[in-house]
Order: sequence, then structure tokens, then C-alpha cells
Amino acid sequence: MKNWNFNDGGRAEAGYKGFTGDCGVRALAICLNKPYKEVYEKANEFCKAERPSKRRRGKSNARTGIHGHTFKKIAESFGLKWTPTMFIGSGTTVHLKADELPKGRIICNVSKHYTAVVDGVIQDTYDPSRRGTRAVYGYYTLPSKEDIKNELWSKQSKLANKISDYEKTISDIHKKIKDLKAEKNNIIKDYYNVD
Repeated sequence: MKNWNFNDGGRAEAGYKGFTGDCGVRALAICLNKPYKEVYEKANEFCKAERPSKRRRGKSNARTGIHGHTFKKIAESFGLKWTPTMFIGSGTTVHLKADELPKGRIICNVSKHYTAVVDGVIQDTYDPSRRGTRAVYGYYTLPSKEDIKNELWSKQSKLANKISDYEKTISDIHKKIKDLKAEKNNIIKDYYNVD
């Protein structure tokens, strides 16, 4: 079975020329099945919002590479879920090969690189697997239909609670207004009853 397929994520088709350090954008475009240019522009919006740091040299860029923390924000904005595979002291537990990765469309984070894997086949401009020995730090997955349904149900429940709270608040306000009007009318009656 083939473990790697050349795929630039639609870079050439979008009119971009040559090869560059765009692995994050390429992996996102492939995994999400979205146009390269759309992902490229969204990534650059996040990169422009980066703050300076002592550990990073300048801001990242969709063309030359995206810092890890920024990539995470971009991936989460597209609804991707992070699953770590390495922990402090654990050593390598997952390698970049089909039998150690989940099926479906995922983005693997390996040393200084992001690569898309679709049903066990690496989709990239080169084979980054190092013959199946490259460590995977973790991977991003698309949410399952069940995850999406659960999230939507949770959102609707929260909105229903807010609506209920507002309705109660509105009811309380109407009652308060009614009480204040009654008090005002009593004061007016008292005013005219004073001789």
C-alpha cells in the first residue's frame, strides 16, 4: 500500500509558484478540503495578530511557516480537535505511519512540520515519515457528527437557559413597573387629599 501521495493542497492551482514553508496551510487545506487561498488568507489574519515573544523570531507567516501556538488557534477556528500523543517522559508512542494513526482526515504535528494524512496515506509535497520512524507529537482531527450534534445541543441548551432567565427578568421588570405605577398613583391620591 502506498504511504505517501504528492499533494500541494491546491497551492499551484491557486496561482502560487514554487515551493516554500507553507506546510501548515497545505495540511489545513488538504484536511479540511478547502481552497488553498481561503486557508492561506485566514492563516495570515491570525499571524498578523501575533504578539512578540522572547522565544520567537518575529511573526509567523502562511508562506514561510506558522508558529505552533498560532497554528493551534487557526486549527481550532476551523473546528479541529487536538489529540496529543507525546507527554513529558513518555517518549515516542506514535509514529508517522498508517497502522499507528486513526483513519479519516487528520493533520499530524511532527518536528518542525505539519502534514496531512488521509486514511493512512500522507498527503504532502514530500514524504516526511522517515520510513515510518518519525515521531508524531499529536494530531488534529475533524469533529465527528456526534461531536457536532453534542456541541449544537449544548449551545441550544445554554440559549434556552438564557431565554428563560431573560423572560423571568422581563416578568420581574413588568411586575416592578406595575408596583411602581401603583405606588405613584397612591402618592398622587395622597397629594390631592391633602387639605
